[in-house]
Amino acid sequence: MNLEEYKGVYVFAQQVDNEISSIAFELLGKAKDLAKDLSTDVTAVLLGSGVKDLADKLAEYGADKVIVVDDPELKVYRTEPYAHALSSVINKYKPEIVLVGATAIGRDLGPRVSARVATGLTADCTVLEIGDFPLQAIPGQEQKHNQLLMTRPAFGGNTIATIACPDNRPQMATVRAGVMQKIEPIKGAKAVVEEYNPGFTPDNKYVEILDVVKAVTDTVDIMDAKILVSGGRGVGSPENFKILEDLAEVLGGTVSCSRAVVDSGWKPKDLQVGQTGKTVRPNVYFAIGISGAIQHVAGMEESDIIIAINKDADAPIFDVADYGIVGDLNKIVPKLTESLKAEIAAK
Repeated sequence: MNLEEYKGVYVFAQQVDNEISSIAFELLGKAKDLAKDLSTDVTAVLLGSGVKDLADKLAEYGADKVIVVDDPELKVYRTEPYAHALSSVINKYKPEIVLVGATAIGRDLGPRVSARVATGLTADCTVLEIGDFPLQAIPGQEQKHNQLLMTRPAFGGNTIATIACPDNRPQMATVRAGVMQKIEPIKGAKAVVEEYNPGFTPDNKYVEILDVVKAVTDTVDIMDAKILVSGGRGVGSPENFKILEDLAEVLGGTVSCSRAVVDSGWKPKDLQVGQTGKTVRPNVYFAIGISGAIQHVAGMEESDIIIAINKDADAPIFDVADYGIVGDLNKIVPKLTESLKAEIAAK
């Protein structure tokens, strides 16, 4: 493999029902940073049917070029045609880096594509940067420069591993939603669009979609919330979440929770914040009855303001909180809610 042939940072621009997923814009933002360090450009790979008109939207969020594979076989996500399309793009254009969102689609697609193009894949990354590998020079071993350093939690979040793929290309990673930041959209931006179609020959690996049943939920996506009132095991019971819901209602916020709450069956998985849940960046994050385990903190530490309420003065959550209150949440939260109500009424 001639590594010098591989150039550019490519992003799999996931779309569902001809609407680009937010993770694609987040990855384009990070791709811009990586491409700047490598003095190269950013390419979005858009797969689907009737999706050509979405190219300019990708340009607004940082894509210099968009490769479009438009075919009826790609109308609904299926593993085989999508894997064939993306791996064909990689084999033809030879990108140095390929980023895929760690969504349900990306977690299915990424490993299959990496196997087809004979390279490695680092899953569920939370940090990406360009640097040297090994990180520290080792006597007698070549230290390679301008490598993609892919950082992810390991061993249940108890340690952080930084991984590189120095001998194969492309360097591939799936990235958790919410950990990378979109750029401010560049209004009116236009990308260079190139259409490419590797051809599709359906065989017994092509599943047939008989019906698509879409989940209907009235739950707000906590990743979009500006104010989150999050509860942990310390809330005590599912019934006690009523006091958190009252606070969230006054603030115009949304209730979320820790893994312990989901494991106890008190709240659905969609509301979970943390390494095995969702990564959030609200303006204000209330951590109520949450001890602050590293797995939870990893999912909310980028919040603008963190307010912790816990009866344990030594709880780790206070190490990351901007404001902390030590005391009984059953007394503090209702009083806070009433004070806010009075403040709003006075206005």
